[in-house]
Amino acid sequence: MTGLETAYPDASLSPGLALWRVTNAWQRAIRAALAPHDLTHVQFVLLASLTWMDRSEPVTQQDLAAHAGTDVMMTSQVLRTLETKGCVSRSRHPTDRRAYALAPTPAGVRLASAANADVEAADREYFGALDDDARAVFLRCLQTLEEPYRSRGRAR
Repeated sequence: MTGLETAYPDASLSPGLALWRVTNAWQRAIRAALAPHDLTHVQFVLLASLTWMDRSEPVTQQDLAAHAGTDVMMTSQVLRTLETKGCVSRSRHPTDRRAYALAPTPAGVRLASAANADVEAADREYFGALDDDARAVFLRCLQTLEEPYRSRGRAR
C-alpha cells in the first residue's frame, strides 16, 4: 500500500483539513453555549436570523433560507420545530397563497437574544486567540471564500 495520494507533504498544510478542524472546534464551543437554551446550532441561526431580519415586508421561508445560507427544505423542518417550541409563528402570506409569512414570537425574540449573548461570548473567547487585525483579515478571507457561492443565489 502506497498511502494517500495528495498534493500536501504534511496534513497540516491542507487548508481544507485546517478549516475542518477549526470548524469542529468552534461548533463544539457554540453547542456548549446553546445547550442551556435548548437550541441546536441551526435552530439558533434560523431564529436569530428571523429576529434580525427587517419585517417591513413579510419574511418567507425562502427569504430566511437565503439570509441564513441554509437549504430550504431543512429550513422548513427546523421552522416546524421552532413553531412547536413557541418561538416562531407562521401565517398565510398576504400576497402569495403558496407561502407563509414568518415572525418570531415574543418568547422567540427573548430566547434569540439570550442565546445570542451566549453565542457572542463564545465567539469572543474562541476568536480571542486572534488580535483585532488578524480577526479583520480572517473575516475578509471568509467573506472572499463565500462570495462565489453567494453570487449563485445562496451559500451552499
